[in-house]
Amino acid sequence: MKRAKRYVTLAGIAALGLGLAACGQQKANLKPAKNGYYQQKVVYHINDINKAWGALRNVRNHLNALGDENAEIIVVTHSSGAFTLVEGAKDKKGHTFEGKIQELANRGVKFQICANTIRGKKIPKDKINLNAQVVPSGVAQVAHLQQMGYLYVKP
Repeated sequence: MKRAKRYVTLAGIAALGLGLAACGQQKANLKPAKNGYYQQKVVYHINDINKAWGALRNVRNHLNALGDENAEIIVVTHSSGAFTLVEGAKDKKGHTFEGKIQELANRGVKFQICANTIRGKKIPKDKINLNAQVVPSGVAQVAHLQQMGYLYVKP
């Protein structure tokens, strides 16, 4: 019995060591950005229009901290968050988003909108922001980007 416990403990220590080694290897592949950060690939997930204004402010602050050239940011929208990318839409505080979207797009941020939401909410295609790329499914896109190495942020 003691021998079995010892093997389990040793196996756990070995697994921990391999995990730490992998983390060290990942850090070795990172390139420095600004302010002590490394370059980053990030997906911001917006599914509530009433949280979108703050989320877009987070994106701006993120770019300011890293430097535009050091961040690859994609904002994926669906559900009521998709209206962030619809002309004339307002949140409950009266914020509109066209100017903020354009400012961030000019800095390299990519915007994506869910086709399921477009169909389900009957969003007119001619009202969708020109900076937006239509993706088949917002939630599937978020998961896909995570699989591709993007870090997930849900403001």
